[in-house]
Amino acid sequence: MEIKAFFDKATSTLTYVAYDGASRDAVIIDPVLDFDSASGRMSRSSAEEVLAFVRATRLNVRMVLETHAHADHLSSSQILREALPGVTLAVGEGITAVQRRFKPVYGLPESFPTDGSQFDRLLKAGELVEAGALRFEVRPTPGHTEACSSYRFGDNVFTGDALFMPDYGTGRCDFPGGSAENLFASVTQQLFTLPGETRLFTGHDYQPGGRGVEFESSVAEQKHGNVQLNAQTKREEFIAFRSQRDQTLAAPKLLHPSVQVNIDGGRIPPPETNGTSYVKVPLTWATAADRKD
Repeated sequence: MEIKAFFDKATSTLTYVAYDGASRDAVIIDPVLDFDSASGRMSRSSAEEVLAFVRATRLNVRMVLETHAHADHLSSSQILREALPGVTLAVGEGITAVQRRFKPVYGLPESFPTDGSQFDRLLKAGELVEAGALRFEVRPTPGHTEACSSYRFGDNVFTGDALFMPDYGTGRCDFPGGSAENLFASVTQQLFTLPGETRLFTGHDYQPGGRGVEFESSVAEQKHGNVQLNAQTKREEFIAFRSQRDQTLAAPKLLHPSVQVNIDGGRIPPPETNGTSYVKVPLTWATAADRKD
């Protein structure tokens, strides 16, 4: 299997095109829609870069896969579906729990479905999926969110936000439905149990220390050297560390627009009577605990 990675510097997100060199069958994983929060301006640039590669390489894209409902970037899945007729948009079946959780947060209309029907296919834990000549296994890896999945194509696994590069660690667990306890179980039982030479492809790279972009590691490298969760890390130790660490993190800049768009399968909210679409930002009052001084 061949893998092409695209790095979005604005959100530190990796989008992948994985394809079979013989049949040219392909899947696209975690595509980005460019969005500037200050101006509200959207752009198809990242999606068009992926599409240009697909066309130049003459790929038959069978599926667009989301590892979870991202909270730090908007998905361009609908742009890809429009440009690639017949493609299937898929996500783990846990998306329904995320939809139920966030529907009241954003005051979404009663008609907003929470059955995952915004996606073409909901993937079950442990399911073996065919995408043309490609075959992959759905490995549930909740913790960052309650609906995260990793996708295993033979010796290649796309981990979403469960595991980052060894020098950075793991995904945060403080979003609604997140759980450090669940993430520890996901990594140790679903990823660290794979053969050591298995290649792991992360969903983000935050380039600690200013190093260049990296996105591929191995199970052996993660078990030996992940700075937050490795083979020697105790469950209680990780839970305590992750909980303390997450308390220091600011909310992602694109949290509210990302969640609203992504739980709706990458759809932009419909225009209102003035012809303009809007995303909502819940307002809350700061407390003394929120102050950093």
